[in-house]
Amino acid sequence: MKKPIRTTPIFAVLLAGAFVAFLNQTVINVALPQIMETFDISASTANWLSTIFMLTNGIVIPVTAFLMERYTTRQLFLFSMGVFAVGTFICALAPAFYIILIGRVVQAIGAGILFPLITNVIFTIFPIERRGFAMGIFGVAMNFAPAIGPTWAGWVIETYSWHTMFYIIAPVALIDFLIAIFLVKNVTVTSRPKLDVLGVILSTIGFGGLLYGFSTGGTKGWTDPEVVTLFVIGGISLILFVWRQLTVGHPILEFRIFKYRMFTLTTIINVIVTMAMFSGMILMPIYMQNIHGFTPLEAGFMLLPGGVVMGIMSPITGKLFDKYGARWLAITGLAITIVTTYALTKLHTDTSYSYVLWIYTIRMFGMSILMMPIFTAGLNDLGLSLNRYGTAMVNTLRMVAGAVGMAFFVSIMTNQGEAHVKSIMTQEQISPADKVQMALAIKQGTVMGIDDAFMIATYLSIAAFILAFFIRSGGKKEEAPIQKKAIKKVPQLQ
Repeated sequence: MKKPIRTTPIFAVLLAGAFVAFLNQTVINVALPQIMETFDISASTANWLSTIFMLTNGIVIPVTAFLMERYTTRQLFLFSMGVFAVGTFICALAPAFYIILIGRVVQAIGAGILFPLITNVIFTIFPIERRGFAMGIFGVAMNFAPAIGPTWAGWVIETYSWHTMFYIIAPVALIDFLIAIFLVKNVTVTSRPKLDVLGVILSTIGFGGLLYGFSTGGTKGWTDPEVVTLFVIGGISLILFVWRQLTVGHPILEFRIFKYRMFTLTTIINVIVTMAMFSGMILMPIYMQNIHGFTPLEAGFMLLPGGVVMGIMSPITGKLFDKYGARWLAITGLAITIVTTYALTKLHTDTSYSYVLWIYTIRMFGMSILMMPIFTAGLNDLGLSLNRYGTAMVNTLRMVAGAVGMAFFVSIMTNQGEAHVKSIMTQEQISPADKVQMALAIKQGTVMGIDDAFMIATYLSIAAFILAFFIRSGGKKEEAPIQKKAIKKVPQLQ
């Protein structure tokens, strides 16, 4: 008889890897101004450090279901953490911009595998009645690390340099890799599926084209020839990719899982909430820095309490999910999200720091109540044998939703802001030559544009709130008979 596998050490090592990877995702934005100065590059060129990371994730994540079926837990985690550590060292040592760009690609390959892998392991090693709590603990890394990232990075960059930021992250990733060699065991079942090469190519062009199209559309304009071309090529490739996945014997992304009603419903809510969440993450720093003149570090401190709240609430929400299910948690969380998002439509040029701080923090509290429960409830509906496909699908759609949300809300803010500036100039008869009055008009118009963007986010939250009433009230679902064969192959756990 096989010796039972201890779940705690595996979970702890995976959690540490997730924390450092999620921390890495949000620190780069704070470092961009100093990187621009170091390499003497423009803002649009420097922004490729964020864009290339997202594009690489968009290529890697859809393939993770295949990777998790083909390779063991141990192989995948050591590969992902090892590659991430190497990419971080490349970024730290980078003597030229193209080198740090390569480092970001290498980082993204490792990080893109981590989240789906860890989610799949959690659903394998924890019974259904404990998954909510386990996902809640995972949520601490997922929510808290990105929240403290900008504040921590701001302090490191102002005190030392952007190189130091990567020099701190890289050894932590390497230490986790070394510990994983001894503690991480194989807990998932593997087989030898054939890789759908054409599917990978279509997925890369489709998701890559759409993600890049949305990331550039917000700045270049939606009618720009390059943006239109990206949408056309990406859209056609994505349609062919979906058709291919529905007809091929072993798909990369299993679209048939959308026949599971609860998974489909929670995925739609997840996409909407992700878009609404990104509205705050992208608009609040713009408001705090461009309107109030705060430094990136000061703006980061404004975002920090919300992240701390999400980190504290994640395990508590997980326990509540295990006991009561996702329905009322989602309804409560979305109700708070609606009220606080609407409160952010009332921003002015002289709105107090404390008002913004409290509203944003309470808004993140609302989201902390609903994010993990709807994600976990959807995957519970699939059962273990389909979990890897569900994880890959949700993470792919969340990434697209994040890119769409950022571009969409920036576009609303920009277009509406310009319209408001013109209106203010007409009403108050401001001459373009009057620089003082023009500066005030632009500032006022920008705030009104931000208010309009948050109003759209409010409407999205209301749509998700209505859908939440259709979530099944129970949080647990027995594994389907078709899945029991796969479950029996999993080693005995304790």
